[in-house]
Amino acid sequence: MSEPRDSLARETDADARDDPIGYFLEDMQYHGKAKRTRDAYARVLRSFEAFLSNAGAQPVDAGRRDCLTWVHHLREQYAESTVATYASYVNRFYSYMQQVGVVDGNPMALVSQEMDEAIDTNPTRRDISVAAMREFIADITHPLERAVIVGLLKTGLRVGELCNLDLRDVNLDAPAVSSAYEVGVRGQLGSHPDTLYVDPAMSRGETVNGEQRSASNKRKRATLVPLDRELKTELVRWLAIRPDTTSPADPVFVSTQDAWGKRLTPEMVRGMVRRHAEPRGWYHKGGDAAENVTPHYFRHFFTTHLRNRTGDRGVVKYLRGDVADDIIDTYTHNWGDRVREVYLNHIYSLTTTHGGG
Repeated sequence: MSEPRDSLARETDADARDDPIGYFLEDMQYHGKAKRTRDAYARVLRSFEAFLSNAGAQPVDAGRRDCLTWVHHLREQYAESTVATYASYVNRFYSYMQQVGVVDGNPMALVSQEMDEAIDTNPTRRDISVAAMREFIADITHPLERAVIVGLLKTGLRVGELCNLDLRDVNLDAPAVSSAYEVGVRGQLGSHPDTLYVDPAMSRGETVNGEQRSASNKRKRATLVPLDRELKTELVRWLAIRPDTTSPADPVFVSTQDAWGKRLTPEMVRGMVRRHAEPRGWYHKGGDAAENVTPHYFRHFFTTHLRNRTGDRGVVKYLRGDVADDIIDTYTHNWGDRVREVYLNHIYSLTTTHGGG
């Protein structure tokens, strides 16, 4: 009875090696990924395949140098942010195919890692000290705006990832919150109080937790992000006044303006940051990404200052969501006494009364 199953397995393996991209796209469909997402991956991966073919290679045989050459080719046509997005698609493709045993390794992993570090260490980017950022926060009084901006600065989340947070993703050890809301109900948060869960499996246009999302989470793996006293205080203050929402997903952050009670969007957050950055001369219309302070700048701020304080690139990369399943790391297996300890001992303070150093 085992022979038919073995034969089917051999046929499946042969199909995967003959057309690994088609195999990957089919699996994406089985996993419930939206057609828009699958089409985007198909365009990029087929273009990558054609590039390799012109060089006499195939996706299953490609090496790091092939991936690096492709990225260099993309830079002649696209902006750096687009190149990074396309590279992340290929990285995700190889990571998955390695997990299912079609390829032995991920040739894009190191290329993507080095691209991340090159972007993070841009020497032309505006340099803002922790003290100056603390003064910036002191001028923000609205509980929603404080929670959002402190949240971005102290977690390194992308703006879309922050907007996508639902109450089930936030495990707050605060009676005032737990008596009013059902928070932190995800199984992954059960033994991790005062922690955020960031789900990598969330794409723009998909319906997750009963609500269609307007932003994607671009993480390489699920991430548990600790909350220090400072950010916890801001979240508790916000949730004490958070309007009711009609969304079945119960978003953490909702609008208190024209879109009352609806989930914040990345554009709303960008406008919020711009309103506070302009009076300080930190934002100018027409300014580039290196000059203007935006939600993305906060991610750079988090990376730079926490890395300088800890000297631990691995912990920072884990918190940023840059550590993929195919990159060996010990941090997620040692969560309680490694990532959390390092973070809480070194995270900078942004208020005068709460938080770390």
